[in-house]
This record gives sequence, structure tokens and C-alpha cells, in this order.
Amino acid sequence: MPVNHDLTSRQQELLDLVDRLGREKFAPRRAEYDRTASFPFENYDDLRENGLLGLCIPEAYGGLGADFETYCLVSQQIARYCGPTALTFNMHSCAMMWSGRLADDLPMDTEQLDRHERRRSEHFARVIEQGAIYAQPFSEGSAAAAGHAPFGTTARKVDGGWLMNGRKIFASLSGAADYYGILCTEDVPGQKPDMRDTLYLAVPKEADGLEINGDWDPLGMRATVSRNLIMKDVFVADNMQLMPRGIYFQAASAWPHMFFTLAPTYMGIAEAAYAFTVSYLRGEAPGTPPVKRRMFPTKQITTAEMYIKLEQMRALFRRVIGEAKYKPSKEERLRTYAAQFTIMEGANDMCRLGIRTCGGQSMLKSLPLEQLYRDSRCGSLMLPWTAELCLDRLGRETLYEAGERDD
Repeated sequence: MPVNHDLTSRQQELLDLVDRLGREKFAPRRAEYDRTASFPFENYDDLRENGLLGLCIPEAYGGLGADFETYCLVSQQIARYCGPTALTFNMHSCAMMWSGRLADDLPMDTEQLDRHERRRSEHFARVIEQGAIYAQPFSEGSAAAAGHAPFGTTARKVDGGWLMNGRKIFASLSGAADYYGILCTEDVPGQKPDMRDTLYLAVPKEADGLEINGDWDPLGMRATVSRNLIMKDVFVADNMQLMPRGIYFQAASAWPHMFFTLAPTYMGIAEAAYAFTVSYLRGEAPGTPPVKRRMFPTKQITTAEMYIKLEQMRALFRRVIGEAKYKPSKEERLRTYAAQFTIMEGANDMCRLGIRTCGGQSMLKSLPLEQLYRDSRCGSLMLPWTAELCLDRLGRETLYEAGERDD
């Protein structure tokens, strides 16, 4: 890929690596994974071989030490070639990022820091030394994943660890992950469930009482294999905590950009839709006859419209990932909601325009635009920041300051 002078040399190096993997490995496998709704194990072998499973692990632990912005750029680049690989890579990378760079910004006492240091060292070592994959199932079919209620999945303290019970739905990497990073509520006897008591625990795939069930035959993002996780009296040892008790609630409140990490996948899909449309109209798309269609004014107008939309999305995306930090300003937080909405809705709109102007051949599964459309269609439904929730928060927070109420 060409050199982008807005990037650091390290970012450019990583994007060049992913660009090569995407062209040579990910893109040729994409259609088969989609057709069979099968997990992209071979893509993960390539990620592992090139050290990318450790992308968000600090260098001190043997990882690549990517910051938030760099992670987002890499995820965006993966999605240009395989959206489901990028989306599942997000779940793994967030487990590493939240335990690593993000946790380092959060206030902890000495005892918490010491325990967290020991525990995350073990998690990071599993990835670096064993090539382990971590998942991060959120959804439960309730308001919990949106941050409006405690998680229904619970963990009660017992000797040496926790006893977990509950259910997660749309659990990406189900059956493929080595560890499932489960967000759950501490079950304190005699106490009402409280969001402040959220725990973040890594459940090994072989844990007794952990079950994967349900079919997986969705519209799009088929290779994520997001089935159900059922936990019945699953014992999780103390050293499997990914964050100390109470720290996740702090992070969710003060590091809101942590929930923006799904957007890079859809940004990459939007770019892929535009790139295919241009190559198709120029008669250069692989797998199609070398017939030019660029001379028609209607095609030119739609391509111009796509370019404008893409540049609007890129501008918001690049600004937001560069602003990500602990305790952002109100304007920075609102801009993140606006970017999430714009990208999640805009990606599918880009694919829609591409299909309209490319015409009937774009419906064929032998070409990527049809899958890009399906993969992008439900991005606006993804928790914790669905399109509806972004609009709700923007509408409320633009009109009210903290603590304001109407009489």
C-alpha cells in the first residue's frame, strides 16, 4: 500500500503487513468462510504467525504494544479483506487492551495493582507463548450490554475463585476461543445486583459446566460463529480475572472509547465497497470481464456520492481514534457517538450505492460486494452502542448538562 505521511513508521509497517496478509490470504478465503458459516482458523494461524495476536499486549510482555489508534487502523485494514476476521479479532484484542494500556489509566490501590500485574502477566503469556485466543461475549438479550442494568450472568465468591452461572448470546468465536472473557455481576448474598460490582473473568474453554449451543445461520458476519454460551456452576479461579473487582465499571464510565472498537471493522468494509465499485466501473475488478462502465454520467454521479460519504466517515474516524483517552471532554465523547452512528449506518449505505451502480453482477456471490452488503447490514444493531442508543445519548447529552433536570 502507498505510504501515508499521517501515520507513524510503525503504523505504516503494521498496515503494510496486514495489507499483504489480506491480499494473499484473507481475501481468497473470504467467500468459503461465508458460504459455510465457518470460523476463519487459517486467518488466525496467519495472525498468530505474524505476532498480531499480541498487537495490543504491551512490549514489556512480548507484544507489539499498539495504542488505541494503532489498533483501530490495523482492524480497519483487516476488514478491507475479511470483515468477520476483523470483528472477531476485535473481541480478542479488546481483552488484551482492557487488561493492558486501558487498565494502566485507571486508579487502583497498591494491592489491586500488584494482583492485576500478576494476573495479566499470565493472560499475556498465554497469547504470546501459546498463541491463545480470547473472546469477549457481551450480549444477554437484556439492557445489561447497553450499560443500563447489571449483567444477568453472575459469579459468587467461593474458596479460590468464583462460581459462575448465566448465559451469553451472539458470543463470537464460540468454539474457537481458548478463553471467554465474561462480564458478569458479583452475586453478593443479601445485596441487590449492582453495576458497580461487574466482574471480568476469563473462562477456559474446557471448564466444567461451560456449554456452547444453538445454530448459527445469520444474514451476515457468518464466519464469526456467534452461538450461545451457557454457564452452569462454572468454577473460575481467582487468577483468571482480567480486571480487578470494580475496575470495569470505572473503565466503562471514564474510558468510553473502549466501546468504539467495533467501528473500525465497518470502516474497512465501507472502504472495500468503494474500492470494488471503482475497480468494477474501470473494468479492472478480478473475476469480471474487462468492460469499462465509467463513461456513463449516472455511474460517475454515484461514485462521487460514495467518495463524499467515505471522506466524511474517514474524517470522523481518524479524529475520534486520535482523541481516545481516559476522561475525554464532553465534546470528544459526543463526537465518538456521532462517529459510531455515521460509520455503522454509512458502511451499509456505501454497499447499497455500490450495488446500485454496479448493477446485476454485484448480486453474485462470486464477487465481494454482495457479502460486504450483508456483513455491513447489522452493524448498527451491535451493542453496546447501537445506532438507536447513539442517537438517544446524543439527543439527551447535547441538550442537558450533567445533573440537569426539567421541573
